[in-house]
Amino acid sequence: MNWLEGKELLPLVRGPLHRDHLRDYASASGDLNPIHLEEAFAKQAGYPSVIVHGMLSMAFLADALRQNFPFQDYRVKRLSSRFKKITFPGDQLEIKGKVKKIDSEGVWVLLWIENQKKEVTTQGEALVEPLSS
Repeated sequence: MNWLEGKELLPLVRGPLHRDHLRDYASASGDLNPIHLEEAFAKQAGYPSVIVHGMLSMAFLADALRQNFPFQDYRVKRLSSRFKKITFPGDQLEIKGKVKKIDSEGVWVLLWIENQKKEVTTQGEALVEPLSS
């Protein structure tokens, strides 16, 4: 695909998220923090329920990169994220992005996740490098 500055990525939808997703992610990642798994603990901390792992949101950013920049054609050189709003079970997320710039290092991409209320929950930036044929 030919990328141009300002070109939007194909969006990716994840969710609605369920507690099973949190349990599976906790098991795979080793992040067993009770704020993600135990309702009583999360409520004691002031949340209405358990909260989704921030790094699961970052994984969704990586999924959007994979969808738009297939690994056989591109290599992800950098991926960073900032968590802006808490994600809860039941949320449906849309992962979006656009090309920020293209330079000698590769394609710089802005990424973000919106929940069903159109609130930005996560922002990120990535650098992807086209592989030579």
